[in-house]
Amino acid sequence: MPITPPPTGFHGPVKRSVTIAGHQTSISLEPLFWAALEAAATARALPLNALIAAIDALRIAQSNPPNLASALRSWLFANPPVVNENHSQQA
Repeated sequence: MPITPPPTGFHGPVKRSVTIAGHQTSISLEPLFWAALEAAATARALPLNALIAAIDALRIAQSNPPNLASALRSWLFANPPVVNENHSQQA
C-alpha cells in the first residue's frame, strides 16, 4: 500500500479557546483533530466544550495526566468514528 499525504494536505496546529469548568483555556490541535472532536461531539449530542470538559475530567483523574491536547488526541484514537450501514461516519 503506498504512503500518501492526507487528502487535505498536512497542516500545523490551530489554537482555539475553549471554556472548561468556567475557565478559558487554549488548545492547539491540527485541523484534522478539531474536525474529529466536532464530529464526536455532534454524534453524542454535546457541545464541543462539553465533550472537551468530559475528556479533561477523565484526564485529570489519572495518576500522571498528560497535557490536554495529548489527552484529546489519545481519546480520539481510542474512540474512532463508527461507520453505519449507510456508510456515514459517526464519532
